[in-house]
Amino acid sequence: MPFVIALLVVAIELTPAHFLYTGPLLTATPALAAVTSGPKGTMAAACVALAVSVTTATYNQAWGTQQVYTNFLAILLVSVASVTTSSAMHTRRQIELNQVRRIAVAAQEVLLRPVPPRLGSVRAASMYLAAEVGAQIGGDLYEAVQTRYGVRMIIGDVRGKGLPAVRVAAAVLGAFREAVHYEDELVEVMDHCAAAMQRECATVSSETDPEAETSRTECFVTVLVAQVPDSPVVQLVNRGHPPPLLLRQGRVEALMPLTPLPPLGLEDFLSGPPTKPDSYPFVPGDRLLLYTDGVIEARSPDNDFFALPEAMQAIRARTPPEFLEELHQGLIRHTQARLTDDVAMILADRLDAEP
Repeated sequence: MPFVIALLVVAIELTPAHFLYTGPLLTATPALAAVTSGPKGTMAAACVALAVSVTTATYNQAWGTQQVYTNFLAILLVSVASVTTSSAMHTRRQIELNQVRRIAVAAQEVLLRPVPPRLGSVRAASMYLAAEVGAQIGGDLYEAVQTRYGVRMIIGDVRGKGLPAVRVAAAVLGAFREAVHYEDELVEVMDHCAAAMQRECATVSSETDPEAETSRTECFVTVLVAQVPDSPVVQLVNRGHPPPLLLRQGRVEALMPLTPLPPLGLEDFLSGPPTKPDSYPFVPGDRLLLYTDGVIEARSPDNDFFALPEAMQAIRARTPPEFLEELHQGLIRHTQARLTDDVAMILADRLDAEP
């Protein structure tokens, strides 16, 4: 708007309509810029206003008149005040933004804390990348816990974004963290997560739109729960989530579910409840990657998907954090730092069994 006003003044002063008095319009230009722009934008608007005043005064041969010098003085005074105000507002907004980011980091440490680097016979690492600019947490979830049944891990993706998705993710994680220590069967752990998700979805739906029944049916979570016991296997219960990838001797294999199951919240499509988890070999030296669909659905500017298996085979990193960091850099290069969905990953290396 400030620059549009400057163009309007030029159009008036350089045409037969120059008898109109345009001084107040130029004086208001820096003040308007201070509202919508930062200090640099305000300074640019002030310079444009001064340049227009000099141009129009020269074109109309108005130098030496009191009106011209009054306009210059008014523009200078308003410009100084506008730049000072804009700088103060920018500083205050930056302080508020830094405070919000600190709160977001604290919330992330509670909701999505990094997994421990060593869990019994498993060496692990985790990574979370929020697609929303300035955000630290979103609708993806993960956790890894050492229990008396072995190492139990979860990774999931809540449908939707924003605070409702964060609330559902927190409910599922809370149920998982509680159930993993008491439930013998991995299927029962998944059932606890499903019950917590349904309660939270019902609460969120009633708060947003109590009359909309469709909002309840559209609330679902894709979840994968894994267990690494003392024996050289990994047990999985997959509810509509992308299958984990197993890296063994340089080759990647997708651990597809033996019986595909719908996500949590879509139990109407469940033909029968699973009675036991799927079991796959997981021997020392193997590397298991749990991830959300934000990884495999990441697109390049040419609309190509990220080739996750090929990327895993090309990485030569030895430790899980280094491996995930190289995957992260590959994602950044592939998408040119433009993620459209949240990304969560857990990497687990199987070590020799401890005594």
